[in-house]
Amino acid sequence: MWRKTRREGQRPPIKVTLRKEWWDKNQRSELEMGNKQTIFTPEQLDAYQDCTFFTRKEILRLFYKYRDLAPQLVPLDYTSRPNVTLPYELIGSMPELKDNPFRQRIAEVFSESGDGNMTLDDFLDMFSVLSEMAPRDLKAYYAFKIYDFNNDDYICKSDLEKTVNKLTRNELTPEEVSLACEKVIYEADLDNDGKLSLEDFQHMIIRAPDFLSITSIHFMSKKTRNPGSF
Repeated sequence: MWRKTRREGQRPPIKVTLRKEWWDKNQRSELEMGNKQTIFTPEQLDAYQDCTFFTRKEILRLFYKYRDLAPQLVPLDYTSRPNVTLPYELIGSMPELKDNPFRQRIAEVFSESGDGNMTLDDFLDMFSVLSEMAPRDLKAYYAFKIYDFNNDDYICKSDLEKTVNKLTRNELTPEEVSLACEKVIYEADLDNDGKLSLEDFQHMIIRAPDFLSITSIHFMSKKTRNPGSF
C-alpha cells in the first residue's frame, strides 16, 4: 500500500439539541463497535489510515462497499485477515467504474494478482489513489501503468493507440489515431527512442492534463445514511 503521513481528524462541532446529541452518540457507538470489535482491530485501522488517504469512517464505508458486492463471500469479521478475493466482474460493475473505458485496466493495475480480481487491500488502494486526496505525482504514476497495456514499463505507439481509442470512445478514424499518437511521441519522447518512459509521461501531462482524467472518481456522498452509503 502507498504510505502517507497520517492526518489528524477534526473534532465534530457540539450539537445544540438533545436529539442530535443522542443521534451522534448512537452513531459513534455503532461505528466504534463495528470498527474495533467486529470488523477490524485498532491496529488494522491504524495501518489502513497510514497507508491510505482515508479517515477511519471512510475506511469503514469502503469496507461496506466492498462487502455489498458479494455479502455471501465477504465476512463482517476481518480481524483474522480472511483470504477473500472478489472477481473483476463485480469490481467493474460498480457505479464508479462501470462507465469508465479503462475500468478493466484500472482493476488489473491495482490487483495484486494482475487479473483484475481484488482483495480488500487492493480495493482500498485503488480508491485511495483515485480519490481527490491523492497527490498528482501518485496519480501520474498509476495513469502511466494503466496506459502501459503490454506491461513493459514504457508506453509505445500501440499502447497510445489503445489509449486514444478509449479516451475518444473510438470516435476517430485509424488514420487520425495514428497521427495523434505519432504527434504525442514526437513531442513527449525526450530521448528519441520511439516510446515514452515514466519521465516522458510526467512531462507530457503538464501540457495534456486530460491523460490524468481516468485517475479521479467520486465516491463519498455528502449525505450518507449509514456507513455503507455512498
